[in-house]
Amino acid sequence: MNVLNVGDKAIDFNGITETGELIKLSDFIGSKLILYFYPKDMTPGCTAQACNLTDNYDLLLKNNYKILGVSADSKERHIRFKEKYSIPFPLISDEDHSLLNKYGVWGPKKFMGKTYDGIHRKTFIIDEKGIIERIIEKVKTKDHTNQILND
Repeated sequence: MNVLNVGDKAIDFNGITETGELIKLSDFIGSKLILYFYPKDMTPGCTAQACNLTDNYDLLLKNNYKILGVSADSKERHIRFKEKYSIPFPLISDEDHSLLNKYGVWGPKKFMGKTYDGIHRKTFIIDEKGIIERIIEKVKTKDHTNQILND
């Protein structure tokens, strides 16, 4: 797994959103970026996290943050997820795990005694110049905005 640290230059990327739009890190220069990685659309923790960010979207915008979610789900699944929960920010579909690998969030996980490869829930706060300002490794899905703004 790739290891990124606070103070590192964020790794550039090109990703495809649920609408088919090409999006890249440089699109966010001049704003702070909440780049969050999550395991799967429509699951309880991922839904709680997306809804927390959605409910606080205006507050985050007022604080000069943009939000970008990333998972390995398909564009079609992202569309259903966004429609069901009125998510206002783009979601990247990274089915080949290229972005997940770049940011070191794809790898071995354990659940109920079994080991498997999956996405580690992690958030990178990237400053206006593209430098990693913070990394949230223990995401509180129902209180993520508070973690971003106050920790």
